[in-house]
Amino acid sequence: MESPHVGMLREKPLHASLKEWCSEPGDRFEVPMAGYVIDVVREGLLIEVQTSGFSGMRKKLASLLDAGFRVRIVHPIAEAQWIVRMGEGGEVLSRRKSPKRGSFLAVFSELVSVPTLIDHDGLEVEVVLTHEDELRTHQPGKAWRRKGWVVEERHLVEVVDSQVLASSADLLGLLPPALPDPFTTADLAGAAGCPRRLAQQVAYTLKHAGAIRQTGKRGNAIEYRASG
Repeated sequence: MESPHVGMLREKPLHASLKEWCSEPGDRFEVPMAGYVIDVVREGLLIEVQTSGFSGMRKKLASLLDAGFRVRIVHPIAEAQWIVRMGEGGEVLSRRKSPKRGSFLAVFSELVSVPTLIDHDGLEVEVVLTHEDELRTHQPGKAWRRKGWVVEERHLVEVVDSQVLASSADLLGLLPPALPDPFTTADLAGAAGCPRRLAQQVAYTLKHAGAIRQTGKRGNAIEYRASG
């Protein structure tokens, strides 16, 4: 057997599980290519599992796309998550379900970092809705908002749904059907039941991807509608 790549040795459980989930027979893992290490290489397709932080891969994405590669980003969003508190010996102290629920729309909090790449012919994003365990350990003096409980890692429980986004039209399809035309970010937040900040990230991304355009104002709020 080949020796494991250094990236695999440092790999987090959620990343490893999703890499296995998205792989097919014949795929190669952790392959050096074009100056980078690719998570999964398939004939005609490079797959990168990105659990967070699209901003950190902008240069890598741009380089691979400019070189003519077809790239798929696999990104998980926790549709349901359980908070698991672990003791010093690794024992489970408690497990409770988080009130937070993710949706496909949450991918815009990452896409906002790469809005101009969304409509590139070589790029697609597979959004994976998951159930996850978030493991935390107590470290006094850290994570004061969580009273010292630090997130150590995330574990995949199951994949419940997935959707591939390959164009700005696919992104528009994530918007709630009850959205007025034209709409403001306040309208979007209300129709989608999401925070206003996420609605603003959606509008910013869609605007820079060329999927929507500004049409005017309603008071101090900018109005948008689909381009074309």
